[in-house]
Formats: sequence, C-alpha cells, structure tokens
Amino acid sequence: MFIGHLPAGYIISALLRPRLQWAGTQGTRFLFAGMLGAVAPDFDMLYFHLVDHRQHHHHTYFIHFPLFWFGLSLAAGVWLLSGRKQCHAALAFIFTLNGLAHMVLDSIVGDIWWLAPFVNQRFSLFTVPALYKPWWLNFILHWSFALELAVVGFAVYLWRRPLQSAGCGLAGAQK
Repeated sequence: MFIGHLPAGYIISALLRPRLQWAGTQGTRFLFAGMLGAVAPDFDMLYFHLVDHRQHHHHTYFIHFPLFWFGLSLAAGVWLLSGRKQCHAALAFIFTLNGLAHMVLDSIVGDIWWLAPFVNQRFSLFTVPALYKPWWLNFILHWSFALELAVVGFAVYLWRRPLQSAGCGLAGAQK
C-alpha cells in the first residue's frame, strides 16, 4: 500500500474517537497518535535503506511482524481498561491498533509474515505482476490502487463531514 496507510489511520481513529471519549483524550492528539501508528511500521524503511542497504525485504523486520503489533495492542487495551492514565492508554491503544491495521492493509498485495517469528512464510491476498518499470508503476496501475483511492476518498469524506457525536467537525476536532 502506497498512499492508503495514513488515511486509513485517520478513518480508524476518527471512527473510534467518539467511542473512547470516556478516556479523556483530546481529539487532535488522538487523531495524531492514530495516524502516526498507521505509518509507524514503515519507519523500518530508514533501517532498510541506511543500514541494511536493501539486502532483506523490509517486511521481514520485527516492526512488520503482526504478532509484535497484536501484542502491543493487547497490552495497550489492557492498560486502557485498567483505569490508570486512561488518556495515555487510549493514545497507545489507537497507535498500536493502527499499526496492526497497517499489517492487514499490507497483506492485500504485499507480503506479510503473519506467523513470524515462528514460521518463515509470507502471505498476501493478491500478487502484483512485475510488468512495468519503474517498479512502483506496477502498483499504481494495479486494480488495488483503486482501493487505496477509495480509502483516501472516505477519509476526506469523514474529515469534511461534521461529527455529530462529538459536536464538532473532524478537521478541527477539539477537546
């Protein structure tokens, strides 16, 4: 997924924000934490390019292991329900939940090692054939890019519409 992670993080965060208001999170901080979590797994690209020199698929690093994000989400959820520092726990929960969502989205046309580190087997729902150069053109001209555009469109729709349950527009989500 090229352009869909950040808007997907916005969608998930915007839709969950009204349900987690009891934790006392500020709207903009909650959205920021969620959107940061949605792209956090790709921070491994720095290591991929600067240290590893592209010798291993960046989805083989632990930060792209679904078990890593599932464990963090579970821990953040337990923390949130424990009743201690709920605002911080809600931010951690939305961050990790969106990190896990990143794994699901990458699994559509990207290889994700769902059983790592225990099983070295990659999974993806669909394969993007290598037909064009440069390599990224294969993804942009594949049908799955329309799905990414739909995610972007839905995020824009949510951003533009007023959020009735919070009483304010998402673009200026306050308090």
